[in-house]
Amino acid sequence: MSELIICTTCRTVDTPRDQRAAGDILLEAVQAAQAFGDQPEWAQVQVRAMACLSGCSRSCTAAYQAAGKHSYLFGDLAATDEVAHQLLDCAVLHHQTADGNLPRDKRPAALVPGMIARLPPML
Repeated sequence: MSELIICTTCRTVDTPRDQRAAGDILLEAVQAAQAFGDQPEWAQVQVRAMACLSGCSRSCTAAYQAAGKHSYLFGDLAATDEVAHQLLDCAVLHHQTADGNLPRDKRPAALVPGMIARLPPML
């Protein structure tokens, strides 16, 4: 099973600390889409919140990981329902590939420009 990890503390530099972080809003949108959406394959994805993914200059950030597969970190994501759907779609792609490789031309549009890192599977 692939895991989608969303940074809950991500916020743009102009967002005051007393306002809710965009990453937390994005997490809520992903969880709502997974719970109430009409895509049964989204159930194959484990969604996890993380207090910081250290992508602060590229907020919002999200990552994909699974045993024996490449791991990815994406940034510059908008906290919208559309991005939430695309994150889940990409998580399904990550789950369905043998090595977790996410070719640029297969990734949803929101994830094409925002790749921060791709890490190889552990040996």
